[in-house]
Amino acid sequence: MSFSSEVKEELSKLPCGKEHCVNAEIVAIITMCGGIHVSAFDNYSIKINTENIAVARRLSILLYKNFKVKPEILIRVSKNEYKTYIVVIKNNIVTQEILRLIEKDDYSKTCCQRAYLRGVFLAAGSITDPNKSYHLEIVCNLREKTLKIQQILQKFDIESKKVARGNRFVVYIKEGSLIVDTLNVCGAHNCLMKLENIRILKDVRNNLNRQVNCETANISKVVKTAVRQIEDINLIKDKRGLDSLPDTLYEVALVRLSNPDASLVELGKALENPIGKSGVNHRLRKISEIADSLRQN
Repeated sequence: MSFSSEVKEELSKLPCGKEHCVNAEIVAIITMCGGIHVSAFDNYSIKINTENIAVARRLSILLYKNFKVKPEILIRVSKNEYKTYIVVIKNNIVTQEILRLIEKDDYSKTCCQRAYLRGVFLAAGSITDPNKSYHLEIVCNLREKTLKIQQILQKFDIESKKVARGNRFVVYIKEGSLIVDTLNVCGAHNCLMKLENIRILKDVRNNLNRQVNCETANISKVVKTAVRQIEDINLIKDKRGLDSLPDTLYEVALVRLSNPDASLVELGKALENPIGKSGVNHRLRKISEIADSLRQN
């Protein structure tokens, strides 16, 4: 089961909530993946198409709770055995009442806004596998719907973006923490925890990789510096002899030649009169200046 399916399965099993919240969720599902049909005798009906059985089941439960109607659920199977679930509301009175709710379009209460977003995601949302990347999107058939969804998300401090994709419009979120917030708003707390665990593991792994890369870079820098210092010392040895150096530089030169892999701190401790890192660095810099002078001459 994909992560999207897991989220929708969890959302479909949540308690329905109060009547006004149920209405908000019903309206969201119908407006995102439904259509209104009028017969020759002016009887209204609604058809909702979904690829997920959990969505069809959830809508049926919501409709029965608020309108005491049991919709018909049809299954259409394509040639490649791809299933589409069609929820049909044939009751003319219920259909017209739902249409009035859609026209009213009022979700000022926070609980109703949560229910509306839950319905929107159930009907037209998806999330990629968080082990691969962070991406949540909601596909809309009208630009106005994307604006409305973004406005409601903004009320929960969730920033989203939108993009046109063919003749459709997409609201999307690519930041892991904001996807977590969205799942929290919708009520998918189990999937939220799963996503958070994945984020923590990925952060630990990324931090470890950065630390290893940093340490590797430091080691490489130390090695290059040591090689250059030894080259300088050997140049002086060949051209003038190490005994031409002042005593302090002579001692550091011998210690460096004897300890090519040692750090500056270790070199300082190896001296007869130990000194700190900066002191060793200062003496080796003096040796480098003498070597550079010999190269110029």
